[in-house]
Amino acid sequence: MKFCGLQKTTLLDYPGHVAATIFLGGCNFRCPFCHNSGLIGSDAKPLFSEEEIINFLIKRKGILEGVCITGGEPTLSGELESFIRKIRELGYLIKLDTNGYRPDVLKKLITDGLLDYAAMDIKSGREHYKKAAGIEHLTISNVEESAAFLMENRIPYEFRTTVVKGIHTMGDFVDIGKWLEGESSYFLQNYVDSDQVLCPGYTSFSVSELQGFLKILKPFLPRAVIRGETF
Repeated sequence: MKFCGLQKTTLLDYPGHVAATIFLGGCNFRCPFCHNSGLIGSDAKPLFSEEEIINFLIKRKGILEGVCITGGEPTLSGELESFIRKIRELGYLIKLDTNGYRPDVLKKLITDGLLDYAAMDIKSGREHYKKAAGIEHLTISNVEESAAFLMENRIPYEFRTTVVKGIHTMGDFVDIGKWLEGESSYFLQNYVDSDQVLCPGYTSFSVSELQGFLKILKPFLPRAVIRGETF
């Protein structure tokens, strides 16, 4: 596994819990608006060993409640399950961030009782998913399978979309609403530009535009909200 980053304490990444966030290298998507572009490719350099991460978590027992595993895309790692089991033995709650493209991995982790919370990125409406994910040969059924499994409510979960001017339209949110219709937690997150973005040049939507997308979603996803900065 490539441990490419560690946020030692976060009050935001795991709802309701004090947690640490671990960033794994490597991703199967190339979202043009990705703000973790340094973690995408095979050349992403690890900054920590597994032993260092585990030792940190041992020292933080009693202070931290949970561990968030993000990326990159964590489900690409063949050692993910064994790593989670080691964290589990320390008594931590586990949250996984995923793009949902490997439903087999997500299903096994949840079925085996290794996750307490899952956050899945919904990149766009299905018609424009390839553009938002940055890959031409995308099998949308993989994403749909993961979303459907989470909606069985086996563990707490959320869906979230980073909203980017130049990528998303009103039609995307009509489709997302119909696709995910129900009581799922769903968050709109406005795009934030940075020098780490994979493809610079995109911009954020205005507050009123975000609220317009939210209004489209609400009849389908009554728990949908806007999260974070809206500018």
